[in-house]
Amino acid sequence: MEPEILVSTIVRSHDDPAKVIDSIRSIFPDWSPKKVPEREDFPVIRGPEEIIGRADSLDNLLSILRENRVLDTALDAMAMNADEEGTVFRLSRQSAYIGKVSFVLSENPLGGTMEISLTGRDIVLWLEQATWHNGREIVPREVGDELAMTGSGEAVEWFESGRRGRVS
Repeated sequence: MEPEILVSTIVRSHDDPAKVIDSIRSIFPDWSPKKVPEREDFPVIRGPEEIIGRADSLDNLLSILRENRVLDTALDAMAMNADEEGTVFRLSRQSAYIGKVSFVLSENPLGGTMEISLTGRDIVLWLEQATWHNGREIVPREVGDELAMTGSGEAVEWFESGRRGRVS
C-alpha cells in the first residue's frame, strides 16, 4: 500500500509562488497545496509562508529516478530519516523546476527545498520494493546495509578486486 504523501515548502519574499508550485508539480503533478501566497510586486512585504499539500502518488518521482538510474541512491536518501511511522526527505526545488531530482542532505541550496513526508506502515519495506531494480539480483541492497551512502551523502564502493566490500 502506497504511503500517505505530504509535500511542503517555504515561500520566501523573493520567491515567485507560481514558479515554486510549478517546480513541485514537475515532480508531483497531482500536488494540491492548501493555501498559496499571492504574487506581489516589489517591494514584497510578506514574510516566509509555508505551503503544504498532499500528493496521491510517487510514480513520477520514481520514474525520474529509474530513468536516471539512481534508485540505490534514492533508497538511501529517502530512508535516511525513516522510523516505524514513516520518513522525511528533502528535494531541491531548483532541480525540480527542470524536471530533475536532487536530494538535499544538509544545507539549504539556492532555489529552496521541498520536504516530502511519507507516512505508512512498513515504510522501509515499501521503499525497498519501490526502488527495486534488476541490479539488486547481483548486488542485493536493503536500508541501512553496509553499502548505504554515508549521512553526508558520500558513496560507498562495492567493488574491490572483483569482490563485494568497501574500498578505502
